[in-house]
Amino acid sequence: MNRRKAEAALVLNTVVWGATFVLVKAALLDVSPLLFLALRFSLATGALLALFRGSRRVPFTGKALAAGALAGVFLFSGYLFQTLGLRLTTAPKSAFITGLTSVMVPLLAALVYRNRPQVSEVAGVLVATAGLGLMTLEGAGAAGSVSRGDLLTFFCAIGFAAHIVTLGHFSENMRFQLLSVAQVGAAAVLALSLFWWAETPQVRWRPAVICAILVTGLLATALAFTIQAWAQQYTTSTRTGLIYMLEPVFAWITSYCIMGEGLSGRAAAGAVLILGGVVLVELKPLHPRLHPSR
Repeated sequence: MNRRKAEAALVLNTVVWGATFVLVKAALLDVSPLLFLALRFSLATGALLALFRGSRRVPFTGKALAAGALAGVFLFSGYLFQTLGLRLTTAPKSAFITGLTSVMVPLLAALVYRNRPQVSEVAGVLVATAGLGLMTLEGAGAAGSVSRGDLLTFFCAIGFAAHIVTLGHFSENMRFQLLSVAQVGAAAVLALSLFWWAETPQVRWRPAVICAILVTGLLATALAFTIQAWAQQYTTSTRTGLIYMLEPVFAWITSYCIMGEGLSGRAAAGAVLILGGVVLVELKPLHPRLHPSR
């Protein structure tokens, strides 16, 4: 029953995250990227501190803060590259390239646990890479070139994969409240320390900006990552990766319904290959032995 509840909650995460691609892309017309992330993570940190305030059962130890800070560094790097890339590419393409996170998780886990990648994992990476090529090389001005927005989004997938591996490693031995507050708080500190000098901060307080900050801060960050930290106690990283395959699908649907922004035939074929690569990595049909679940 706990696993069913956990996985249902993870599906809710994919719906929220899928919808935010359109919101964030619209908001970035009126707010600089790092300032947006600073506002998003600061709001999420405040909400989590208010939620878990006074809980004597959740003492903040040095080990928990260090683990959360490490997860927060990877979390911030993922969102930084995703937000920068989203200004330069479409919402559906950003979502599907971000979906490569699920392909990279077992490869990073193999490095951490010193296991050899399995046949299915290598095959999945090759299939997903072919899909990435179809999607990102579309319309390129020079042969073999990739747009800067797509490349930044690819780096975001690496950051998110490192975040999932880190969170999975610590979630068995630490309360989800600790990890939630520490990782989001670390991301907020990084954003606040960078936005005022790494860019020219600017914001026009229009409804799209306010809506994006509230939805991403409260729902897509504070609530979603608390859910993920809790849910990974009851389900495996493999099943989590499969569920998160729904995120780019929801992003595609949302973008098409709201903005009429879809994918061309070639980009759609690339998206299918990316999803196919994720299926190979997660289900491992070519080898019955699963990679470590944590």
